[in-house]
This record gives sequence, C-alpha cells and structure tokens, in this order.
Amino acid sequence: MIPPVQVSPLIKFTRYSALLVGMIYGKKRYDYLKPIAEEERRIEAEEKKKREELERIAKELAEASQDSILK
Repeated sequence: MIPPVQVSPLIKFTRYSALLVGMIYGKKRYDYLKPIAEEERRIEAEEKKKREELERIAKELAEASQDSILK
C-alpha cells in the first residue's frame, strides 16, 4: 500500500476558501430567492381557491341540470 501524500498548505487553503465562498454565496442566493418563492406560493394558493370554487359551482350547476322530478 502506498503511503498518503502530503498535501500542500496552499491547496488546502484554496479548497477551504472555495468551500467558504460557496457557502456564503448559497446563503445570499437563498435569502434572495426565499421571498420570491413565498410570494409565488401565496399566489398559487389564491388561484387554487378560486379554481376550486369555480369547479364547485360548475359541479352544482351540472347536478342541478341533470335528471329532475320537475321535468
């Protein structure tokens, strides 16, 4: 078995610096996108309520126009 190679301190520093920069970028990007996604979810919930209400009304109208004793 081959003994492990000593990694240069410059390479170690660069790797951890890149990791830290990536974490900071990810946090900033998440903070930027979070309110946008919340707004989209809110709008989608409102549209879903409207759509369900229209479907309920259409279903009631369809049931009312079907077979009736009063024909």
